[in-house]
Amino acid sequence: MTEKEKKKYIPNPHKDRSLVLRFRAGQNIVITLMSFAFSVAATRLFLELTGYPKLGGGELHIAHVLWGGLLLFAAALIPIIFVNDWAVTLSALIAGLGVGLFIDEVGKFITSTNDYFHPSAAPIVYVFFLLTVLLAFQVRQNRPKSTRSRMYEILEHFSEVLDRDLSAYEREKMIQSLSDVIKNEDRKDLCALAESMLQYLQNNNLQVKNIHPNFLDRMKISMIKFERKFLSRPKLKLFILIGMVGSAVWSLISPVFFFSISKKAEELQVFYEELFSNRLVRNLSGLNWFEARVLMEGSLALVILAAAFLFLIKKEKLGTWLGMISLILAITMVNLLVFYFEQFSTILLATFQFLVLVLIMRYRKRFILTH
Repeated sequence: MTEKEKKKYIPNPHKDRSLVLRFRAGQNIVITLMSFAFSVAATRLFLELTGYPKLGGGELHIAHVLWGGLLLFAAALIPIIFVNDWAVTLSALIAGLGVGLFIDEVGKFITSTNDYFHPSAAPIVYVFFLLTVLLAFQVRQNRPKSTRSRMYEILEHFSEVLDRDLSAYEREKMIQSLSDVIKNEDRKDLCALAESMLQYLQNNNLQVKNIHPNFLDRMKISMIKFERKFLSRPKLKLFILIGMVGSAVWSLISPVFFFSISKKAEELQVFYEELFSNRLVRNLSGLNWFEARVLMEGSLALVILAAAFLFLIKKEKLGTWLGMISLILAITMVNLLVFYFEQFSTILLATFQFLVLVLIMRYRKRFILTH
């Protein structure tokens, strides 16, 4: 090899190793979230209905954390072994199932007695889920794309060409992306590559097919059609009002009950004894946390009712903003304490509040912020 040829293999001192998001990163993290939530809820429901059966005999007990670890290992191996686009989606699905089975047994690993039912387990699972939701929001944000990140996205799209699964829409989208890369002057080497790929895509002999949306895309299309057909502004407003009032009333049950028995010393004493016997409260500090939970839950419920009233009297911008903020605080802060004292039964309340929050955000986007 000559000296001139050797110079061609000298690493570029300005090489770029910065992270680039996958094209379907947002979709994949949503799949992980959905399978994670399903895994935890289904596991708890199955164990409750079957009386917490033991898999194994004698000294052996095959806990479901082992199945979770096995699924997580499989989820890690699939994208390592296979380069196909579907491999990442499958990995996201299996990872969610695996982490759900794994973290469901967190109570055993934070206590010296391996207490599966320890009150702290539910809040830890909930916090972990919320952090994953936050990650999903961050990943799904629209960000300015560099020439390099655009080319990564285009190369990911090119797997459709290799799999003979390229639709006319995807082809046109890639042609537009390649044209944008070519117009950019910051990476001449990538511009040359983009020109070659563009020429290939514009070849008339390239086979394309009709659009066949995947499962998530079909769900999204169906939801948009359903929304346009059945969720007019008056109907959506009615559902939001019912949701906010329902959420507030649901959240007021515990505070109203507590304040009603607080006036009766004997009933209050019995209630406190139950908290201690169920190990939900262990000392006076624990009682302070319970009282804080009651106060915060009741206060936010009243704020949600105020938001519903403002929304009803056509103060929609202020009402939806106040409702959205109060529901976010309830979901992210108050529910941590509720999960500790009520355990996994709070899943229904948290799910209901989240659905109401989504409806409010859709209403603001469709009818308030666009006007």
